[in-house]
Amino acid sequence: MTSQRLKGTAFAFLLAAGTLFGGSVLAADVQPQEQEQAEESIPLEEIGLFADIFGTIKNYYVDEVPSKDLIENAIRGMVEGLDPHSSYLDFNAFKDMEESTMGEFGGLGLEVTKDAQGVRVVNPIDDTPAAKAGVMAGDLIVKIDGKSTADLSLNENVKLMRGKPKTSITLTIARKGVAKPIVIKLMRDIIKIQSVKSKSLGDGLAYIRISQFQERTATDVADALMKLNKEKPLKGVVLDLRNNSGGLLNSAIGVSAAFIKPGSLVVSTRGRNPEDERKFNAVEKDYATGKSSQDNISHLPEITKTVPVVVLINSASASASEIVAGALQDHKRATIMGTRSFGKGSVQTIIPIRMKKDQTTGVKITTARYYTPSGRTIQATGITPDIAVDDTPEGNYPSFSIREAELAHHLEVKEEKKVEQKNGDKPEVKKDDKSAVQKDKNKKAAEEFVDEEETTMPKLRYMFGDEKDFPLQQAKAFLKGEHVVTHEETQAKLKADRDKKKAEQAAKDKKQNKAQSKNTTETEKK
Repeated sequence: MTSQRLKGTAFAFLLAAGTLFGGSVLAADVQPQEQEQAEESIPLEEIGLFADIFGTIKNYYVDEVPSKDLIENAIRGMVEGLDPHSSYLDFNAFKDMEESTMGEFGGLGLEVTKDAQGVRVVNPIDDTPAAKAGVMAGDLIVKIDGKSTADLSLNENVKLMRGKPKTSITLTIARKGVAKPIVIKLMRDIIKIQSVKSKSLGDGLAYIRISQFQERTATDVADALMKLNKEKPLKGVVLDLRNNSGGLLNSAIGVSAAFIKPGSLVVSTRGRNPEDERKFNAVEKDYATGKSSQDNISHLPEITKTVPVVVLINSASASASEIVAGALQDHKRATIMGTRSFGKGSVQTIIPIRMKKDQTTGVKITTARYYTPSGRTIQATGITPDIAVDDTPEGNYPSFSIREAELAHHLEVKEEKKVEQKNGDKPEVKKDDKSAVQKDKNKKAAEEFVDEEETTMPKLRYMFGDEKDFPLQQAKAFLKGEHVVTHEETQAKLKADRDKKKAEQAAKDKKQNKAQSKNTTETEKK
């Protein structure tokens, strides 16, 4: 596992919405003095209460429970109760984090988070068993091989879904807008993630899709830009960040650096401790990763700093994706298109706690919030697109509605100061409206999903980047100076179609009622 110590702090940052099969991670070191400070602040009275409860369970619980299990359960509850993105990492979970950082691991190809009603899908990773089967962002996994997910921890559900390649698993899924449960059988496989895909769209337009931010992502994006520009001078770039739930912070900085002026502010972080207050700029020391020693980003042709860019996002675009979208939007280097993003504006740090016989355990906890170059915090609010475009000509996919603000215990937006800009202006105080804590919209639906009748898995209308990709079509139209079908136009058309159908149905009903009334009158006369 690559360990990177960022200047001025003991931590390296993880920015990802999901924690299953794809939460990318850099190692973090904890300074000895920080551990000592933590020990001094331990409240003895509360620890005594814990010891009393521990002893009571050991003495009176109906079955004998190993002390190790009790302690680990207590740790999980303590950490996972903080927010949706903090968790305890036992040896297996820590190892999974290391594997996913390297871009290859076993499983289904899903990134998930815990939900009160089960396991919420944050993102199905491109070209994996889950994505090919039609699992969608926002789906709620309520059963795994017939076992309910609601009362299990995220790690326990992860263990159920993991297994040897070529072994089968059955998921029962609740999906918004679908009345019956969706039962789908999948075959586990080794997941090899190609985080960057690119192609020419013709007419000097380039398409680059990033599914996750991994160690080589920024380098691969730079390679793609150089290759496409060499084939034909770039006239426009579509950067697709849809369903990208995040990854490595320095990779996000590197991708941003490919399009903005060197040295420009990309993102800043602010937390409880002074070492969590950082500014990250478009410079090599802030975007270099362990395996991308060659700085090809600084050698990109000047055209990449001026070529028109459209960034595609949706509600499953989170964390590192929002850093890139926010940076390019604030620097006016891109037009953001699609639907409002997920809204994960918090930083998670992986902290190894104990290493014994080559078995590392640790915690992943939220240590800071991040801010765009203009000082915006997008926690629980997300990035608002410059041009709103629906997922399809018939509107947005219903399951794309889940966002950070809808997760239980999500981190609230706090009154914060704006970051100080390079021009020396004094920081301004900016108050962000608190996001209302929304009830889980799928709660009722999940509770009603007791019927195991299998339904056909609805197929997506398109795969990202293909000819039927509606948002991509609109991005191409924008770059060519052609008409873009916006969300407002789509909704207006849908409303007109609904009104037309209602009018036709009303006329039909009126005609039927009139005929029925006439028949009744004739019958009465007879």
